[in-house]
Amino acid sequence: MIEEEAIVLSMPEYLFMIIDFEKEIEGNDSMISIEHKDFLFTSVKEYIIPAEKVAHVQEGNNAEHALLVLTKTGYSSIPVLDAKDHLKGLLSMRTVTDSILGLAHIEYERLPELKVDEIMRKEIDTLKTTDTFQKGLDYLIDHPFICVTEEDGTFAGILTRRVLLKQFKKYIYNVQ
Repeated sequence: MIEEEAIVLSMPEYLFMIIDFEKEIEGNDSMISIEHKDFLFTSVKEYIIPAEKVAHVQEGNNAEHALLVLTKTGYSSIPVLDAKDHLKGLLSMRTVTDSILGLAHIEYERLPELKVDEIMRKEIDTLKTTDTFQKGLDYLIDHPFICVTEEDGTFAGILTRRVLLKQFKKYIYNVQ
């Protein structure tokens, strides 16, 4: 059996390796390049989907309401906020369904009784509006979106992997 050593680079390390790299695309006169790495240090605030446009639930809502919001929006998880719009956690479809699974059947009758703050995930990765695009890139490798807050914990919105990749593509191809 042959053992091979693999060199594993984090995404930011990889990006810095290709900053000054230019490669001609076969059959195309266009060039792929990143001339400046400044965009990696821009604030994520420029790229977030604002809180007003993000579906969420309040921590005092019941699981039935949360399941309705998740189902109607088609999202797999949504932010949980308190009455002052501070981010408190995330709630997923899986978390709701896991909370009503009984030994013999699904206990739908428990949905109105369960409160969101009892079943939500409280330990979550977040970004501040002042954090960099690069830090967002680090988090979005493992998450489809990341919640973004103001310094005081107020929910500002979400940064999605899709938005980040679109911005990254824009810089790679020098599209302004």
